[in-house]
Amino acid sequence: MVVKVYGSARAACPQRVMACLVEMGVDFELVHVDLESGEHKKPDFLLRQPFGQVPAIEDGDFKLFESRAIIRYYATKYAESGPNLLGKTLEEKAVVDQWLEVEAHNFNDLVYNLVLQLVILPRMGQRTDQALVHTCETKLDKVLDIYDQRLSKNNYLAGDFFSLADLSHLPAIRYLMNEAGLGHMIRNRENLNSWWMDISSRPAWKTVMKQMMD
Repeated sequence: MVVKVYGSARAACPQRVMACLVEMGVDFELVHVDLESGEHKKPDFLLRQPFGQVPAIEDGDFKLFESRAIIRYYATKYAESGPNLLGKTLEEKAVVDQWLEVEAHNFNDLVYNLVLQLVILPRMGQRTDQALVHTCETKLDKVLDIYDQRLSKNNYLAGDFFSLADLSHLPAIRYLMNEAGLGHMIRNRENLNSWWMDISSRPAWKTVMKQMMD
């Protein structure tokens, strides 16, 4: 049965889920949700995701929302038939979870606010809060220094294997590199840039990017 992913191909969180599904070899159908018209806030969609956010998935009778929960679910469900994105030992799995938490709580919010201020609000005709941009850039600089140090010792965040911890960063870094115009924050850090070039070259991510452009 084909998994239905409700969201937009251009939105970061659905991209996270799509990248995981492609990596795991899971067939899916993207059911477009028009974010600009506020479709995700309408009653029909709120039945799928009561907080009015994308994505949500439907897999037969099973429904789930929150992108990181979804990617954990599919990486676990298809661990025997697909690539190992979770780690093999208990310790490896714990480190994957650790960096997923870092991405969610130390990295993602800063990038979200930068994209909101530099990209989304100007498109809506609203002013950018330059003080907030400066604060977020300063904080993100410190976070990325930690990433660069970590990646000086390992090829990937959780060790020497590509995992959900790496995959989960793909959408936000793409926004940072492109629409937000802050690619220097990645390129100026040798280890971080090498890691980005590696993970963004994966066939699964290229497939997601092609779908975004279609």
